[in-house]
Amino acid sequence: MVTKPTNMRADVVTVILQHRGKILILKRSGKVRTMKFLWAGISGYMEKETPLKRALNEIREETGLTKESVKLAVAGHPIEVVEPGKPGVTWIVHPFLFDANTILISIDWEHEEYKWIEPKDIDKYMTVPGLKDVVNQLIQQSKRGTKFR
Repeated sequence: MVTKPTNMRADVVTVILQHRGKILILKRSGKVRTMKFLWAGISGYMEKETPLKRALNEIREETGLTKESVKLAVAGHPIEVVEPGKPGVTWIVHPFLFDANTILISIDWEHEEYKWIEPKDIDKYMTVPGLKDVVNQLIQQSKRGTKFR
């Protein structure tokens, strides 16, 4: 019996934190379910809340920063990303750019390393699919002064 591949669409948030011109990237650990050992932003599956609320929850969970330590700079347009090698898997990424008042963070089990980098250096890292597009969209919106979708 031949089975058809399942089409999966999942809404996720991706948060890029910036501090004094640098952005935070995190290397996913081997303990996560998907995208192991790739560099990413702060991310998480959408649950039953708004994308902004999920973004703030993920920031707290993955970096230890509270909503008092960050300020929303840009809420980007959702981007659809098809997972390489899995054409039936599409991620609907809800991107956010936040300004952080510190570079001191505490990562959780989902990540094994983090770096603050210049946005132009994102190409030097093996990243989750679509991260470069998310970073570019958010930085461009920020430069244009377009804060919200």
